[in-house]
Amino acid sequence: MTNKHELDGIDAIVEQWQTEKPKLDLSAMAIIGRLKKCHALMQPQLDKVFERHNLGFWEFDVLATLLRSGKPYCLAPTQLFSTLMVTSGTMTHRMAQLEKRGLIERIDNEHDARSKLVKLSETGFNLINKAVDEHVANELEILSALNNQQQIQLDQSLKQLLVLLEKMHQK
Repeated sequence: MTNKHELDGIDAIVEQWQTEKPKLDLSAMAIIGRLKKCHALMQPQLDKVFERHNLGFWEFDVLATLLRSGKPYCLAPTQLFSTLMVTSGTMTHRMAQLEKRGLIERIDNEHDARSKLVKLSETGFNLINKAVDEHVANELEILSALNNQQQIQLDQSLKQLLVLLEKMHQK
């Protein structure tokens, strides 16, 4: 666990800015800088699990989205790309790659003959089912240095920030 007075790399950046621009309120810069740095440091830790399962982050994300949708593990492409926050063109490309690997299949949509649904294949189901268990264990390990109360506080603060950002994004 870190000491409350322990300095990090962002402190040095803020200190430099305070020297050059002493009248600036740098509180937001420090928070956003820490969020960005945390993401940059966590991503390689997350990628290790994906790589063990021969998956990229985006592949894991698509397969996990299908898995968490519940039986029959099938969604319309529009549901997928809106959930994953990518464009329809990006989703089309990703679906083609996952289908080529045999991780998904495209099936007829009984409610709309003009479109196909995306479904986890048996191979995709087995792969993501194993990978997600290891991924969750990895996430718990990454946050294990924070006690339960710290994790709850962090989660609540990030949730408040995310709600605000989502509202700003909708405007």
